[in-house]
Amino acid sequence: AVVGAGLGGSAVAYFLQQHFGPQVQLDVYEPAGVGGRLGTGGLPARQGRAPLLPAGLKHRREVAGKSAIFSGEHFVLEETDWYLLNLFRLWWHYGISFLRLQMWVEEVMEKFMRIYKYQAHGYAFSSLEELLRSLGGDAFVNMTQRSVAESLLEVGVTQRFVDDVIAAVLRSSYGQSVLVPAFAGAMSLAGAQGSTWAVEGGNKLVCSGLLKLTKANVIPARVTGVSLHSSEGRALYQVHYEGSEGQGSAFYDMVVVTTPLHPSRSNFTFENFEPPITDFPGAFQPSVTSVVHGYLNSSYFGFPDPKLFPFASILTTDTPDLFFNAMDNICPVNISAAFRRKQPQEAAVWRVLSQQPLDKQQLKTLFRSYYSVQVTEWQAYPRYDAAKSLPPIVLHENLFYLSGVEWVASSMEMIAVAAKNVALLAYNRWHQDLGKIDQKDLMHKVKTEL
Repeated sequence: AVVGAGLGGSAVAYFLQQHFGPQVQLDVYEPAGVGGRLGTGGLPARQGRAPLLPAGLKHRREVAGKSAIFSGEHFVLEETDWYLLNLFRLWWHYGISFLRLQMWVEEVMEKFMRIYKYQAHGYAFSSLEELLRSLGGDAFVNMTQRSVAESLLEVGVTQRFVDDVIAAVLRSSYGQSVLVPAFAGAMSLAGAQGSTWAVEGGNKLVCSGLLKLTKANVIPARVTGVSLHSSEGRALYQVHYEGSEGQGSAFYDMVVVTTPLHPSRSNFTFENFEPPITDFPGAFQPSVTSVVHGYLNSSYFGFPDPKLFPFASILTTDTPDLFFNAMDNICPVNISAAFRRKQPQEAAVWRVLSQQPLDKQQLKTLFRSYYSVQVTEWQAYPRYDAAKSLPPIVLHENLFYLSGVEWVASSMEMIAVAAKNVALLAYNRWHQDLGKIDQKDLMHKVKTEL
């Protein structure tokens, strides 16, 4: 059984079938429709090696647009059409801080990419700490406990660069400050360097595409708990659920939970487990996405003539009076060859990210007038400053927890990597192949295997 059909659930179902073979029977429980947060515009994708792109899906065409960082009073940094001029501006404002940032992010990502080699050789990890240690030693584990600001200041990035640029990127991705842990920060900053992608038709098609490939049985019901039984010395898990036709339950050899097990997010119960499985500490960051069809009030941003407003996306610094984290002029999920962005004086569709719903006055500040506002409130990401330790992956013999990886970093790539890890871990444990779990010095092992 797989609980949840967001990216984690659909990916782990796909990988379980890949490893166990087509005879494995998979039930995927999902009360709210396949796709999870990918249907709400959450979760940035980082290009890396597009971890999962089912056949038939295409990358969506990118539509160019310039960005700027707004302090509440003026723009502290503006992108131009010229790459060299952008570099010059960065250097002029911040010295070599942006090069130091780039070197730091690249070093982290280079080590992170080792996971693909390990997974290709069938290696898995039974805890998030072991996974991180295999990639970057204790330094990677420490990066989940100290802030991105602290790590960057240590490598010579200036406080001003952290306050202006790093803060703006983290506010737009996680809706949080430069106090997020360094590893989550590095992942977010890697995604901000322009190498993200989207799927033609919407990212949630990745999930439905993967489930189609696995021919999994999708059950439209909410799982309320799991109780432990045993049969012939092997653990057997009873999954309890409620759907439109009432309550039910079913027995499984193996269960993967891909929905967050935090009191604020689920009221999930575990019965007959010794020691008991408890809720995990930590809270989630509320996030509000307002999709507004209207005329931008460019005067608020210092452009009295709307025709001259050049930006398609606006990031913001951590200023007490600012009531929004970021806003961007969004494109449809299907982009035709003839598509062009609206001119700044025309009515366009803007996505505004904020921590609280926008009131009428705030909407009037950002827009001269508007036709419609669609508001989605969701518990978007972990509140990173609240995490003291990372959640476990193994809850019991063949009961696994996937969503804990978000406390390391939250992105499509991270969840896809965690899904592959859980599938390999489940497979290796089932077949007692302990030589493929939590191995030390994997770089050396993989080289000798080659």
